[in-house]
Amino acid sequence: MRIISGTSKGRRLATPPGRAIRPTSDRVKGSIFNSLGNDIAGKLVLDLFAGTGNLGCEALSRGANRVVFVERGEHALSLIRKNLLLCGMHSSAEVLSSDVDRAIRIFHEQGAAFDLILMDPPYCKGFLQSTLAELENRRIYHQESILVIQHDRREPLPDISGSWTLLRQRRMGDTLISFLKPKPSRVAP
Repeated sequence: MRIISGTSKGRRLATPPGRAIRPTSDRVKGSIFNSLGNDIAGKLVLDLFAGTGNLGCEALSRGANRVVFVERGEHALSLIRKNLLLCGMHSSAEVLSSDVDRAIRIFHEQGAAFDLILMDPPYCKGFLQSTLAELENRRIYHQESILVIQHDRREPLPDISGSWTLLRQRRMGDTLISFLKPKPSRVAP
């Protein structure tokens, strides 16, 4: 596992032993960031279910202004912190030890609005549906935000027609990458 592009290109990241944490492969990560293009520079990014911090570190390397990593596993949290130090990115990052639903509530209470939300929940555990519902109830994004979800092909997106527009979807083996944009708000400005 390494940084693919940007200021830390080629830097190897610390990886977990065993299968307790499923890091995003370089191939899938490359597909995500190639699809996003230059739309990372200067952005405020949220990395939900951050795992090793692989996606958020890639975003920082490609010019994101700041990344907030949300993870609750102690081993994963230590890997995120280690990878941020390895890449010299710790000053542009915040690591929040929390479950995702609680973190979304905190960000909503703070009035946070992220430009890019990266979401890689554990596959086929129900987190995809529950997190999308939480995001619908507590908007922590704006009209131009992008939500990128990495999920198993056997766990399709729930009905998002009321809240999100599916921009594109890419299948890579058993993984689907879904790119979503919020639907225009029904509330007048």
